[in-house]
Amino acid sequence: MRLRLLPLLTASAVLLAAAPPADPRQSLLEAMSAEMTRNQQQLKLQGHDAPYFMSYQLKDYDQSVISARYGALFLDDNYRNRQLAVDVRVGSYDFDSSVPEEMDFLVSTKGTSYFARPEGPIDDSSVALRTSLWLMTDEKYKSALVQFLKKKGEDVYTVEDPKRPPSFSREKPGTHVQPPVAFPFDRERWKRVARELSAQFNAHPEIFDSDVRVTADKMVRVFVSTEGSRIVTEETLYGLQITAVARAEDGQLLDDARIFYSPTEAGLPNEKEMAEAAGKVISELLALRKAPAIDPYTGPAILAPEAAGVLFHETIGHRLEGHRQGDDREGKTFRGQENKQILPPFISMYDDPTLRALKGDPLNGYYLFDEEGVKGQRVTLVEKGVLKSYLLSRQPVEGFLQSNGHGRSQGNRRPVARMANLLVESSKQVSDEQLKKMLIEEAKRQGKPYGLIIRDITGGNTNTSGYGYQAFKGVPRMVYRVDVRDGKESLVRGVEIVGTPLSSINRILATGAKQGIFNGFCGAESGNVPVSTVSPAVLLQEIELQRTMEGKDRPPLLTSPSAAAAQPEAKK
Repeated sequence: MRLRLLPLLTASAVLLAAAPPADPRQSLLEAMSAEMTRNQQQLKLQGHDAPYFMSYQLKDYDQSVISARYGALFLDDNYRNRQLAVDVRVGSYDFDSSVPEEMDFLVSTKGTSYFARPEGPIDDSSVALRTSLWLMTDEKYKSALVQFLKKKGEDVYTVEDPKRPPSFSREKPGTHVQPPVAFPFDRERWKRVARELSAQFNAHPEIFDSDVRVTADKMVRVFVSTEGSRIVTEETLYGLQITAVARAEDGQLLDDARIFYSPTEAGLPNEKEMAEAAGKVISELLALRKAPAIDPYTGPAILAPEAAGVLFHETIGHRLEGHRQGDDREGKTFRGQENKQILPPFISMYDDPTLRALKGDPLNGYYLFDEEGVKGQRVTLVEKGVLKSYLLSRQPVEGFLQSNGHGRSQGNRRPVARMANLLVESSKQVSDEQLKKMLIEEAKRQGKPYGLIIRDITGGNTNTSGYGYQAFKGVPRMVYRVDVRDGKESLVRGVEIVGTPLSSINRILATGAKQGIFNGFCGAESGNVPVSTVSPAVLLQEIELQRTMEGKDRPPLLTSPSAAAAQPEAKK
């Protein structure tokens, strides 16, 4: 045994060694609070109102992306930036300077020769951060004064409305500092996986392009307001996307994909599951190439859970976003329908950003606080077919004056009411076998030779404005024709879902018993935000499908080098 002499540590040295490292997020929070206090106390233009409300938000993005095609890396990148959002309001909660974001700089031709850049320093420099916020605050205050005076002037021409809701809701300030969230990313492993998965497509010359993309995103958000909110949250999201394209013999472009999301790296599929997913994309594309294109169709159809979720998201969810209820540019499909039947009585709908997962499966729409500093809340939108509430930000709606934590945005865009985790529940559930039997019976009743089952969908879009038709569109990927004589299913292609919301959604005859999750991103006025829909399969009495853009392009004339190189291995 050897005896080693160790240096004697003083008590102060021991305490210093044991002290945890300083949290850089705290210095950001303090700098933002200090600059806000300074502006709140001193910012005022002589002869005009001082701001009654201000908020600062910093979003710190750390992003990694790896992309491979043909068995080789095409992209291996890291990206880091910080984005700032400043809200300055003049007037009062009842009537203030706020206007839609697209009108923010359309109220004056003055003061537009320079715009402050909405970026924050990636160095933890309090001075640099405060300077960036100072310049943005000055710009936003001057703009708010112009907006406020213009709105007051326009109010002279407007009929007085005693039911007009306030401009901004009063909310309790939120205080929360979330512990740091781990953000591992095994870059070397994912580069190998991306190469191997993308190489699987090389053996199939019919599939002329593909992409395997692995993403890792972390966002640290710091929010402060003059009401007293002090919030620090962290969110992570990992993604794996396997996509491929081919052409049918008639020239129609075909695509297929498998997309996975998880808040943790370990939550992504294992390598066997990823290889199976790539194999499924290959087999489905090859089958779609041989599938016949069908004519436009009107008749009964089953939408699988994921496809049904997209239907509810587009037809109902967007039309229950609060800011659409008072905007004269919107169609206001459900305005004034509170406590009235808008859906079949066996359908209920909720939106719940507090759900991180459902039965172990992660949900993209989870968050603690929205972009206005309000805690995310579960809201009952439709109960037994009856409209109960809306998705609400801090922009009040007549009869609904408080936010329910759904003010959301991408980056530094201005928040508006948006969906998070939209859940659809049904009290009229049947088994998958019974649902198919009901489909056949309904097709026979309508004199149709077949019904349809839509098992996969890429997404959808909708128009909610009052200047266009109230319509929606869905893009199905895997559509099966069900023969009414024997129930045999055959894959078809070449159609997309179209319709009007109220007509389509009120033709639900029954739902399946199993719920499915559609995770993705939703784009609207405030940018792209992560969302989920949870829904059972639905049987629609009638659905309309129109022909998609057919395309007449020839497939590539020669075999690709990657396919030619893979052929000897495929023959072994």
